[in-house]
This record gives sequence, structure tokens and C-alpha cells, in this order.
Amino acid sequence: MKKIVYMDAAASWLKQQPVIESEVDFLANSYANSGRGVCERATLVDKKIADIRNIVADFIGTNAANIVFTFGTTDALNRIVSIIKNTPLAWGNKPVVAVSDLDHHSARLPWEALASRGMCSITVCPLDKDFNIDINQIPKCDIFVITAMSNVLGLAQDVENIIRIARTHNPNIITIVDAAQYVVHSKVDVAKMGCDFLCFSGHKIGADTGVGIMYIRNPDRFNPDKFGGGMVNRVLGLGDFIWNQSPDKYEAGTLPLTQIMGLPSAIKCLSDWQKKKINLIHFMYDELSNIPKIKILTRPDAAVLSFVVQDMHVLDFGVMIGARDICLRVGNMCASWIHKKLNVDGSIRISVGPWNTMDDAKYVVETIRKMVK
Repeated sequence: MKKIVYMDAAASWLKQQPVIESEVDFLANSYANSGRGVCERATLVDKKIADIRNIVADFIGTNAANIVFTFGTTDALNRIVSIIKNTPLAWGNKPVVAVSDLDHHSARLPWEALASRGMCSITVCPLDKDFNIDINQIPKCDIFVITAMSNVLGLAQDVENIIRIARTHNPNIITIVDAAQYVVHSKVDVAKMGCDFLCFSGHKIGADTGVGIMYIRNPDRFNPDKFGGGMVNRVLGLGDFIWNQSPDKYEAGTLPLTQIMGLPSAIKCLSDWQKKKINLIHFMYDELSNIPKIKILTRPDAAVLSFVVQDMHVLDFGVMIGARDICLRVGNMCASWIHKKLNVDGSIRISVGPWNTMDDAKYVVETIRKMVK
């Protein structure tokens, strides 16, 4: 089999062997539905899910009752909108929602869709000269959507300080943190952040596609957004029911069980890599900076390396580098607003994981040098 150099970890991590083995073992030897039976096998699955929920809770500094399994970050961010819509809150039916130009489409578009129907109003939080959320211009708002790390620029935002300042403007503000990229490179502590919601995807940290995490600081404050088996305690009459406690309250239907089984191994592999990773991004930044036709968009200390090439469309670059057995991300990264700020239509992004080596980095740099000469 020919070697493919995969440097698109920010789009999705390759699956490490322990993750694959955990899922295969579950499918082959332990499979049953959760929350649906009292036989020994179903009970063991319930225990596995409870144990994994505790592992995830420890990973981000919270309790199991605050952890809701979703199908990914996009699913969670859309669900958060529905959860808030379903809950009577102090501002009535038209909250002011703050977003920023760092946002991924999934963080911002659901609110803009509501705004287009007159159900909320949007205010855009300014960025400073370094394209970070400007802590000196945090707007007064009812809901604040915070992208903890741009998938284009790869810089961690000071989420704790941003939320602290936002709460001085409105103590009742609801803060939503998109941590899809942040969680890979920075320790998440939701108690320290003080956020109301936080979400990320399993596949970004090396688990499978189809599973995500939604943290809710005060799950009793909100009404559920999905209805079905497992989330209702008792139906009293037409439109009259009692919900189960969180997290069951937010987990109607069958969970993505197989994907959940891979989360502990993924978290361990990620933690191990974070302790010993080689800074390949910094090396490639230094090398590509010396190529005249390349304009680098990111800082040398960023988690990713984004750039454009003079007189070359990013999609053409993607096809050409792909033909040389190198996988990178090209396009607008589902983050249109930051590209407009940078005055480019799209970018080329390099991101690495534990499978990448210095030899990979040198090969990618030399291939790009030859391509753009």
C-alpha cells in the first residue's frame, strides 16, 4: 500500500488502533441497546455508558449529569438553539445574540436563520488587530456564541475572560462555546470558563464520526428539544408530562453506542500526544515562510498552518498536492467570515496528529516548494 501523508487532522483525526479495538470489541462481544432492558447484557451496556460519561466529564472538568451525548458539534450547536427556543427566558421572544467572524458556519448560521425570521437580533463582536475577539469591545447581549479556536487561524481565545466581561454587561447571559478545535490543543475546564454550554465532536479528537459532546452547566434550567424514548418519566395527559433527570432528559432515542465506546481510548491517545508532541507546525511555518509566493495567514505559535499561494487557486493547489499523495484541507473551511476579514476567498490548511513525523513534514514542505516555484 502506498504511503499517504495525512495532514488534515483539524478536519478529522485518523483513528488510532485502541479506538478501533474498543468499538470492534463492543460490536463483537457486548452489543445491546442502552436504557432499554434489564437483562445482563443490557445492564452491562448501561454501566459502560455511565462509566464513559464520567470519563468525558472528568476530561472537561464537570459532572456526568452535565454531559449529553450528541451526534457531533454541528448537531449540538443546532440543538442548543432549539433548547433555548423551547425555554421561556427573561428577554422574551427576541434575544440579542452576539457572534464573531471567527465562527464556523454551524455556530452562527442557526442564529442568523432565526434572525431572518425576526426571532432574534444579531450583533457581531469585533476582532482586534490580531483577529482575536476584542475583549475591550464585548457587546451587551442575551446570548453569546464563542468560537474558542478558529479552524482557520488556530489560536485559542481567552474564553474565561471573555465570559467574565460579558457577564458584567448582563448577569443572565447565556454563553455557548464551540470547542471543536480548542479541545484538541488546550485543556478544557468548563467550571473555570463559566460557560453555560460547550460542545465538541468525537471525530476531532480521534474517536468515531457520529458522536459529540454537549455540556450544559444548569440542565434543570432548560427544556428538552428532542422527544421520544428514554427522556420522559411519566405521561400524565395530553401535553402534560414529567421529564427524566439530565442527561436522560436530553437523550431521546438510541444513542450512538458504538461511537461512544471509542471515546475513552480517543481521550487517552489525545492526552498522550499532547504531552509529547513535536512542533511540526512551527517547523513547517519557518520553512514555508521562506517561499516568496506563499503568504502565511497564521502565527508561528498557532495550532494549524494556513496560507495562500500567489496566482494559484486553493482548489487547484488541493488537486495538485493530492496527486502527490498528500492530504491537506483547502477551501473556506466552513468559516466564510474570517476569510472575508483576511481578504481571501479561501485558504490552504495544514494540521497534524500523532501519526505525523518530521519526515512527513519535510516531505510536505519540499513538495510545496517544488509545486509553487
